[in-house]
Amino acid sequence: MIERYKRCGNPNCKCAKGPGHGPKYYLSVSYPNRSPQMDYVRQADYAQVTQCVANYTQVREILEEISEINHELLRRREPL
Repeated sequence: MIERYKRCGNPNCKCAKGPGHGPKYYLSVSYPNRSPQMDYVRQADYAQVTQCVANYTQVREILEEISEINHELLRRREPL
């Protein structure tokens, strides 16, 4: 999840001298052989998207552990 602050371009707005409007959140998704895709996340959806990203991270970590175990078993020539 990427957090950004944007300036609106109005020279009289407080964002012209400050950090900008925000935070605004974007989900960056990478695909093989393609440029990363960034999608805007509405403030109302932020908590749910954050939970989905956390779930995805946990699943990847578990799959990595399983792969490491399988690799070690293959290295030992033990049955899977």
